Amino acid sequence: MSKITLTHLAKKLKISVATVSKAINGYADVNIETKKKVLNLAKSLNFTPNAQAAFLRTKKTKVIGVIIPHISHPFFSNIVKGILNSADKNGYLVILLRSNESYVHEKELVERLLKHNVDGIFISLAHDTYDLSHLEEVKKSGAVLIQFDKISKILNSSKVVIDDRRAGYIATEHLIKNGCKNIVHFRGPLLAQISIDRFLGYKKAIEEYNLTFDKNKVILFDHLTDQEGYRKMNEFISKKINFDGLFSISDYAATGAIECLKKNNFHVPNDVKVIGFSNWILTDKLTPSLTTIDHPGVLMGKTCFNLFLNEITSKAKKVKFKYEKKTFTPKLIIRESSVLNYQV
Repeated sequence: MSKITLTHLAKKLKISVATVSKAINGYADVNIETKKKVLNLAKSLNFTPNAQAAFLRTKKTKVIGVIIPHISHPFFSNIVKGILNSADKNGYLVILLRSNESYVHEKELVERLLKHNVDGIFISLAHDTYDLSHLEEVKKSGAVLIQFDKISKILNSSKVVIDDRRAGYIATEHLIKNGCKNIVHFRGPLLAQISIDRFLGYKKAIEEYNLTFDKNKVILFDHLTDQEGYRKMNEFISKKINFDGLFSISDYAATGAIECLKKNNFHVPNDVKVIGFSNWILTDKLTPSLTTIDHPGVLMGKTCFNLFLNEITSKAKKVKFKYEKKTFTPKLIIRESSVLNYQV
């Protein structure tokens, strides 16, 4: 039996090939009843669209690339879950890649995806990304660029973020309201926008509550791991600087810090209160359980895909498109590590 084509479907339904193509590809300007007839007939005949022919006709591959810094991080896993759910529903294939927080590798991955003519690239920038020319190339190619979580404010594209400055503020404010007057901040790498914004939120709360900002209490990280959290906290304790609170940009680093505090005979939270960031899957299983800022990862992933669809649809219709920035409100999850007079 010969392969079923768009022409076969069009002849059986006595409509144009263009209408059949639009119905299969989900165009909004096709009558609902017509769309149902096309899809039902296609299903009954086991019709499979020819991807290569579709690309030659529409210049679209129905493939998107997603670049994240880490595969194992729960927040990024949830982002990817949200993207995959939406991609599946809309007939898109997703290529998932990781940069390992390397600008050089990130650049190579973008170049590889563009060679595969992807329709869009969703990216959370590596910590050390300093040059944005590879991302400008994405836009020049005609592909849709969506930035999420770790973004560049100066690069024009649609973006999905959490209000990191607000998050830094409410985390620090919570510590202050629970009696902390000398709060240490574990800060991420200097270039990352999330590091900048969370630090600025921390600093704003310190100043608004008339506490003294001390740069010696801001600890810069290159790798936000539990091992690094342990080591940095151990180094800080050795300096004999008075402190009673810690706001960490990462749950992982906060977990290492708590272990170090215990080894040095500090009680958490009676001596030092601790807040992390991301609501890592095991934060409520720790002893004490970790207060943290929650990331709505799955919803952020779905939002990334919706912004992509909005932009690619506008381009197809030659309608002027305005980039959008979706900002999610942070949520403080209060647990034992920041509660006054917690008893083991």
